[in-house]
Amino acid sequence: MVADGSHAPGGMASRSRGRANAMQRFARRRSTVAFLMTVPLLAIIIGLVAYPAAYAIYLSTLNRRMTAFAGTLNFELLFESDTFWMVAFQSCFFAITAVVLKASIGFWLAHMLHHIPDKGQRKWRGMLLVPWVIPPALSTLGWWWMFDPSYSSINWLLAVISVPEVPWLGHHWWARIAIIMVNVWIGAPFFMIMYLAALKSVPEQLYEAAMIDGASSFQRLRYVTLPMMANIISITVLFSLIVTFANYDIVRVLTNGGPRDLTHVFASYAFQVGILSGNIPRGAAVSLFMFPILALCAFFVLRSVTRRNKEQM
Repeated sequence: MVADGSHAPGGMASRSRGRANAMQRFARRRSTVAFLMTVPLLAIIIGLVAYPAAYAIYLSTLNRRMTAFAGTLNFELLFESDTFWMVAFQSCFFAITAVVLKASIGFWLAHMLHHIPDKGQRKWRGMLLVPWVIPPALSTLGWWWMFDPSYSSINWLLAVISVPEVPWLGHHWWARIAIIMVNVWIGAPFFMIMYLAALKSVPEQLYEAAMIDGASSFQRLRYVTLPMMANIISITVLFSLIVTFANYDIVRVLTNGGPRDLTHVFASYAFQVGILSGNIPRGAAVSLFMFPILALCAFFVLRSVTRRNKEQM
């Protein structure tokens, strides 16, 4: 009995030490530490992205009163709607045009700033970032005043040079152009600061070697700058495309989808159908149409980035 009792505490102690050592080894694994560090981010993604997306899919399969399963009825009705196809065209036209202009203007601004001395560069960089720092709804309201048909400051400037007044918000094409102008004004500084950081990471030795070989400024831009910035350009364009495609505040403040629902994008049209018209399932169906388009763009962009990384290795 004594022998058995004397061995029992020692056995329990050894087992507890074994469990402690196993827990320590588990905690020391890099994969475990990495997983534990990503748990907060995973919780945020599940709570703010995955769950709302799954719930939107569920809502899109209900009838208007959300009392019965309707299957794909909401999607079929959208496919038969001319307004929906106009919204799809407007969303694609708005996103592609705005992103191309923002990328072009941002690259040009970054290229100009890159050749300014550091002291003056800080001042210009701060001033050019102001449109991106101001809340979009607030800056859009300022643009709305400038586009106002009665007191438009832009039309007043056009009148000074004898240009006829432009119905900025009264004609659908001019309204589309106005929305793109505001989006480019707000988003171009983001491209500028990203491209400026990428330009500063390009080794100067590459430019010196290209100049020794007799390369012109355009050739240095084409064969040195752009290849070195290709990944940054792709990721920035993809991020901006996602944000622009889902843009809501500019359209809501500037045109509210008018005239005649011809300037709606998916986000504003989903709000009008789902919230203002009280048809939440159909509004959810409208919002879901953004996912396959953006997923396809993300697939091709990220695949090109991966391919370039493998080629560089």
